[in-house]
Amino acid sequence: MSADPLGAERAAALAQIEALTREFDAIVAASRASNADDEHDPEGATIAFERQQVAALLEAARRRLADVDAAVTAVEAGTYGRCESCGGPIAPERLAARPSARTCITCAR
Repeated sequence: MSADPLGAERAAALAQIEALTREFDAIVAASRASNADDEHDPEGATIAFERQQVAALLEAARRRLADVDAAVTAVEAGTYGRCESCGGPIAPERLAARPSARTCITCAR
């Protein structure tokens, strides 16, 4: 990971949001252009299913970005690396693996 793990994590989250937004928009555009009865198509997933799947991934990416932004705020406030639940320290290994972690491993369970 880069020297600024939160910056790298934020950039990755933004890129994921951008890609998923394009994918979602393409699915919506394809469904408008098609008059196929995808609800009864035996060939695979419905357009509605695909749209909901991408929407769920997009929501998860937005939550990831919100977690990173909260971590940046915690850095600015001097509270980064402290568990939001118990106030104890978050292990450096956990922060290395997940820079936006808001809780220690004990509280995360």
